[in-house]
Amino acid sequence: MTFKSPVMAKDVTLYAVAGDRGTLLALAKEHKLPIPFDCGDGNCGSCLVEIKHLGTNKPYGLALTEKEKEMLRQLGKITPAEIENAETNDMPPRYRLACQYFVRDEDIAVIFAGDETLPKARPALSTAVKSYKGGLEIASVEEFLGYAVKVEEDAAIHFEELAVEMAKVGNKEISELFTQLGEYSRLHLAEAKKRAGSVDVSCFMPGDHVWPDLATPERTALWAGDPSLSRLDALKAALHGEKLGFEFYLTVAGHTKDAEIETLAKEFVKEESEHVAILERWIEREEAARKLALA
Repeated sequence: MTFKSPVMAKDVTLYAVAGDRGTLLALAKEHKLPIPFDCGDGNCGSCLVEIKHLGTNKPYGLALTEKEKEMLRQLGKITPAEIENAETNDMPPRYRLACQYFVRDEDIAVIFAGDETLPKARPALSTAVKSYKGGLEIASVEEFLGYAVKVEEDAAIHFEELAVEMAKVGNKEISELFTQLGEYSRLHLAEAKKRAGSVDVSCFMPGDHVWPDLATPERTALWAGDPSLSRLDALKAALHGEKLGFEFYLTVAGHTKDAEIETLAKEFVKEESEHVAILERWIEREEAARKLALA
């Protein structure tokens, strides 16, 4: 198999070892190939790759898991025809998650965008988004990680509380959505804690007074259960919070004088940009479904 990416100096060809049942992501990590990933378990979609079959033989059949199928659907990287072909004929789609693709003896090209320090373009921010400039001086890596853990922890707790409140008023669909968003936030929190390693960041976590609205950026404006809240409105509220989180990390990266803090902040900028993009795609599909229903 040949790995291709614009961030690599040249293509890299590897050969599967007989009996190897590892994933494409595991193989890439073993050989230090820069396929980006966050969770490594099919929950985030960051390890998306394009697979091109180079040999003359028909691609091996596979049973596409529901987890991978749903994530590809959310990313807009699988068509209804590909889903049907996978379910009916066990034929693989064009795009896959590297963490879910098990290596086999076949001639393929693995194409990926590669990890980038900063996104090519920042998400469009609404006029309601406050810029985090002035009054927020982060003096050390430990303090930055304390801020990051606080932001992600608050987001997870907030979505989980909203899920409970929505369930109380009988809005099951939105309760399930907020539960899912809470699970994603827990993954982000685990990654922030992993970066902190053995450092106890609890003493570096800021109080609410440091934030423009006296609340961490990724909290939404929603506070109580609403039986009439639609999926579209819930997604828009979550998107607003993600954009605030993006703006916070971007401002830290752009204003710190510490190179290590800047590097870490840029990693969080990239992740938040991906979260924003996923929510925007969900909203686009929701709006398209509404228009179709009214047609």
